[in-house]
Amino acid sequence: MATSPTPVSEAPTPQASQAVVLTPQASKKVREIMATQDPVPAGLRIGVVGGGCSGFQYSMSFENQAGMMDKVLQFDGIKVFVDATSAMYLNGCVVDYVETLEAAGFKFENPNVKSTCGCGSSFNV
Repeated sequence: MATSPTPVSEAPTPQASQAVVLTPQASKKVREIMATQDPVPAGLRIGVVGGGCSGFQYSMSFENQAGMMDKVLQFDGIKVFVDATSAMYLNGCVVDYVETLEAAGFKFENPNVKSTCGCGSSFNV
């Protein structure tokens, strides 16, 4: 007897223990960028910093090691470092890489965001 297939969502859903999730497209792009660095970094830091029109901005940078209070997550062989404070604001956030005719870049889908600024580069929780 045949059963109907279960629908599969495009973006992975974060597990309770993960502050943030990288989609396969984001992981691929991070891996491409990391390969161009010399020396190759140990991982990617994703965080939240104060600033922007609405109070907070996302930050992404390469790191050579995790900090003492960092959560270390793994996505397709990429280590992602998230500090404890940022983890509170990023809980359930999905990071994707999107290419359109107009622009290309990393997109944050954060369920904790209450509002964003007009230009879309900062947010409020």
